[in-house]
Amino acid sequence: MSTDEFYREHCPVTGRLISPMTDSRYRGIPTFFRAPLARSLSECDIALIGVPFDGGVTNRPGARHGPREIRNMSSLMRTTHHVTKINPYAIRRVADVGDVTFSSVYDLEKVGAEIAEYFDCIARAGVIPLSAGGDHSITYPILKGLGRGEPVGLIHIDAHTDTWDAHKGSKFHHGGPFRLATEDGLIDPERTIQIGIRGAQNTEEGWNYSRDKGMRVIFMEEFTELGVPGVLGEIRRVVGDRPAYVSFDVDGLDPVYAPGTGTPEVGGITTIEALALLRGLRGMPLIGADVVEVAPPFDASGNTALVGATLMYELLCLLSESGEAQSQVGP
Repeated sequence: MSTDEFYREHCPVTGRLISPMTDSRYRGIPTFFRAPLARSLSECDIALIGVPFDGGVTNRPGARHGPREIRNMSSLMRTTHHVTKINPYAIRRVADVGDVTFSSVYDLEKVGAEIAEYFDCIARAGVIPLSAGGDHSITYPILKGLGRGEPVGLIHIDAHTDTWDAHKGSKFHHGGPFRLATEDGLIDPERTIQIGIRGAQNTEEGWNYSRDKGMRVIFMEEFTELGVPGVLGEIRRVVGDRPAYVSFDVDGLDPVYAPGTGTPEVGGITTIEALALLRGLRGMPLIGADVVEVAPPFDASGNTALVGATLMYELLCLLSESGEAQSQVGP
């Protein structure tokens, strides 16, 4: 199947052949980037996935609505990147596979197991996942599902290290996914870099855990000193040329750019810096990525969801070129 044929479909009423991705952006069913809605993993190389869960938040809920609003705002994205000239849809078969579903949304352990099972199916099919959260607790079971037999590197952009221990009696919360992932051997802490960290805390536990395990933690003050080129140099030094995963929490950005999130921290990364940072990862062997903590109820303007959609598009461009991709568009 040619690339053009993959992204075209017949109108179910008239039978006329249409191309939803290049049609008027206010029309059609709002899938991620107006990509096709896949009925089978055999139909895609990169799966766009919603994980609408925020049962792991420690304060303000709302990220459960993130995937739907990111889908809405992603209709504003177009196909070809203005800097790299990459058209990810010409390189890979990209499709929206819908949302992870939950049988018991109030059971945190069961939710995690169902997310892990879902992404295990993705991995077994040889498909690369690009996900929209949801709170940051979802990244731990995603990594669990993608388990590759050996720890992977992690590029983590966030205001918080998310390496805290149990909170209010549960270890399955959005402040601890990378502690759990480290303890389960899913990520290599010495190939993990955490970028944009800032904000006062009631305990130094998370900061200390990241440091003691060998993670490279770049607090926002150092980010400002190094600049994007310096941070990119550190990413490549720490992560190297082996498989890695990217997790982008929108609270890593200054709340001026992303107010719709559960735990905003002032003094963060700008959108220009964030885009440059992601573009600088080009060529790295990435196994997947996520954008999390978009909470639309805290941003009536919709701007945070637009930021989330734009970050996802940048990540899609990276994943489409990644050496980790398993297949090409073709016969």
